[in-house]
Amino acid sequence: MAKTKMTAKVVSQEMIGPEIYSMWIQADEIACQARAGQFVSVYTRDASKLLPRPISICEIDRKNRRLRLVYRVAGAGTEEFSGYKAGESVEVLGPLGNGFPEVGPEKSALLIGGGIGIPPMLELARELKCKKTAVLGYRDSRLFLKNEFEPYADAVVATEDGSAGTKGNVLDAIREEGLKADVIMACGPTPMLRALKAYAAERQIECWLSLEERMACGIGACLACVCKSRETDEHSHVHNKRICKDGPVFEAGEVEL
Repeated sequence: MAKTKMTAKVVSQEMIGPEIYSMWIQADEIACQARAGQFVSVYTRDASKLLPRPISICEIDRKNRRLRLVYRVAGAGTEEFSGYKAGESVEVLGPLGNGFPEVGPEKSALLIGGGIGIPPMLELARELKCKKTAVLGYRDSRLFLKNEFEPYADAVVATEDGSAGTKGNVLDAIREEGLKADVIMACGPTPMLRALKAYAAERQIECWLSLEERMACGIGACLACVCKSRETDEHSHVHNKRICKDGPVFEAGEVEL
């Protein structure tokens, strides 16, 4: 799949949660090719910050050739992005990485997102044609994006403080609700993914994980975002996978967490 570096236009931006922003961009060439689970690299305007920031794709509007990026302000780069207004330009490269696989309509899937791992699961919920349940993990009752899942999937919530849904994590919610599925697909912090990998292996459930990692080049050249893998990487000849290029989505058995 071809990668495109382009000047996109900001269509809209709004804050949807604590330090969490939703930005729609007009990105014709990228939107035509992108799929659920992929990401784009967004470049800052500060010449001293050479490296772009990777942001997962939350929604793809193929008709209007737009992308929705939902991100948390975590540093100077994302702080800059949060100030962009409609009509401004933004440099992006994408689509990058490998997305989630298709799931046949005869199967059922659990789509699990934790924290800022929730946004990429929304486009997946929109794309999959099978029976699916979204399990969303939050810190508290500020449930960003939750309502937007409901047209496409049953939505179950877990909160760390117990202010909404199940008190605890996404696995607590799965157990409390008695949820079952043929496939698990997840994105979120590493402890969550590690627990889901073990849960799926114990029950022999197919499992796909989207790994979150700090990245540098975003195209697999620099080896800054490697994870341990079962197989030897053909690029580095060691037991590593490049999250930006070989992932960010992996079959759970491929990687060590």
